[in-house]
Amino acid sequence: MAMTDVLSAEDIKKAVGAFSAAESFNHKKFFEMVGLKKKSPEDVKKVFHILDKDKSGFIEEDELKFVLKGFTPDGRDLSDKETKALLAAGDKDGDGKIGADEFATLVAES
Repeated sequence: MAMTDVLSAEDIKKAVGAFSAAESFNHKKFFEMVGLKKKSPEDVKKVFHILDKDKSGFIEEDELKFVLKGFTPDGRDLSDKETKALLAAGDKDGDGKIGADEFATLVAES
């Protein structure tokens, strides 16, 4: 499954482009711009599974670094600071990774 099966290519391009500058990533604005906030819980879970590259059932810190590339190949890597901020926002149980339910909560809180 591709990200464009769930979200519009135009929305993805705009959202990723809006955060192309280093240290500019804001997950709340990004999820809203990309259209994820308006999607059903099932679609949010589909996006989660696309971002879970190693299919572990979690998005770990090393996968979060490449979250924009998960939406489009020409997305930039997040900085360590941005990655840690995203992990801190999403990791509700403190296990160092984001599960599907935590991801859904993160998107809903945006």
